[in-house]
Amino acid sequence: MTLITIFSAPKPFTNPHIAVIQRNAIQSWMRLGSDVEVILVGEEAGMAEVAAEYGVRMLTQVERNASGTPLVSSIFDLARQASHSPFLAYVNADILLLPDLLQATCEAESALQGDHIDRSPSSDDAAFLLIGQRWDLEVTAPLEYSLDWQERLKDQVKTQGQLHAPAGSDYFVFPRTAFTHMPDFAIGRAGWDNWMIYHARQRGWAVIDCTPSVVIVHQNHDYSHLPGGRPHYDQDESQQNMSLAGGLAHMYMVLDADRQLVDGGLRKPPINLIRVARRIERWLMPADGSLRGRRGGMARRFRRLRRKLSGEL
Repeated sequence: MTLITIFSAPKPFTNPHIAVIQRNAIQSWMRLGSDVEVILVGEEAGMAEVAAEYGVRMLTQVERNASGTPLVSSIFDLARQASHSPFLAYVNADILLLPDLLQATCEAESALQGDHIDRSPSSDDAAFLLIGQRWDLEVTAPLEYSLDWQERLKDQVKTQGQLHAPAGSDYFVFPRTAFTHMPDFAIGRAGWDNWMIYHARQRGWAVIDCTPSVVIVHQNHDYSHLPGGRPHYDQDESQQNMSLAGGLAHMYMVLDADRQLVDGGLRKPPINLIRVARRIERWLMPADGSLRGRRGGMARRFRRLRRKLSGEL
């Protein structure tokens, strides 16, 4: 039995650059070893040919919204039903992975056995969520997967990569018993990834920021594949996702993790100005996520400060 099932819902392979970076990503997952199973969900253009070429499983019976966009809830359900791995990992289809993600999963599970950080009395001690910031990198050609490809990629990230701001997440690792009930979010739009972090925190699960221990690489791309060529956060379906999630107050991010994985052990995230601004922002945020009124206005100011400090502005 494999340790982790990596599943993803790729975009159509019709755009030449998107096709290249998605092929790069899938191949990096396949090279993680026999402990990993890879599943593609959906039936976008070109996906069947890629799945057949690489010998990975493809699940086509995904439910979609009125706009034809696959639903996150259906993607997660299909992957869970089709796999037997104790851990599942949803990964965006433009993300390159290295073996440190598998190591982090094992280390997190082991460290949680002796974790003495306070939890909610109602929490499920077996549940956790691994997230982390990504490194943005310009990749325009197929990667060469020779014996030293991992070291070459790490060197390239060190010299050319840029650490992305701690907003949202591009991968989620969790036990297969977690996230069995989800709102019908649209995949590839903003909001649902933030809800994942919010939901885990509300359930009292350990939300672990793996940024110090895991290097994941996002291959930069444009948004020509989306309606109007607008970014995912500027889509009507993103607003619908946010509404399903419960509004701006539930838009959690990597800064809201309650643990970090460092050198194989868990610790509380270090206090810094960005995290202080985020905590105040979250404390001030009205329950409905409104940024109007005195309290909302104060939350808006700390939100802007946090975004400026983290490089979002």
